Amino acid sequence: MQWHLVLGFVAAVTPLTLIPGTSFTLVTQQVIAGSRSGGVRVAFGSACGLLVHATFAAVGLSALVMSSARALTMVKLLGGIYLVWLGVTTWRSARRGVEPTTRRRWRLPWAQLGGFGQGLWSNVLNPKAASVYLTLVPQFLTSSRPIAPQIATLAVAHVTVVLVWLLFWTSVVATARTAIGTPRFRRGMSRLAGAVLVAFGVRTATAS
Repeated sequence: MQWHLVLGFVAAVTPLTLIPGTSFTLVTQQVIAGSRSGGVRVAFGSACGLLVHATFAAVGLSALVMSSARALTMVKLLGGIYLVWLGVTTWRSARRGVEPTTRRRWRLPWAQLGGFGQGLWSNVLNPKAASVYLTLVPQFLTSSRPIAPQIATLAVAHVTVVLVWLLFWTSVVATARTAIGTPRFRRGMSRLAGAVLVAFGVRTATAS
């Protein structure tokens, strides 16, 4: 693949990556709760979620979902419900001082994966992540060459940008937590993260 196309894609996707979203919020919540490694796991889970969408795009499944109103509605609802669930449990764990994935007896099937599972599924169930590979990626593909290897190259570039940003943000939050890591501050940030996750969930489920 021509490198100027890869660099152009990186330039286009970087601003989208820097906008605070679900992965950004999950990383913040994990590190503020006292788990820097949890933030790292969210980052790698989010990256794997992008690889899932890249794979779907390569075999045409994303196009099928995005072209079907019923399938797209189902994906939006599942993603929205999952984010609201994360937000509510994060808010309640801030009040009780217990991790949301260990406090309750009933858990989602992937809850035992912790930060990695949260990052993975919040991206897999996000139709906007899929839409990146349907609207942005095609602009940097060359029809005269095999499509799958080109998508794989762009996906690697996308994952690299996401990992660099989220790992950098993990370090920033960890440093701030050490400096002002009082229990009251952590509870406040966890409540804020929970509220943001609920907001993202509602927006995902209701987006047109």
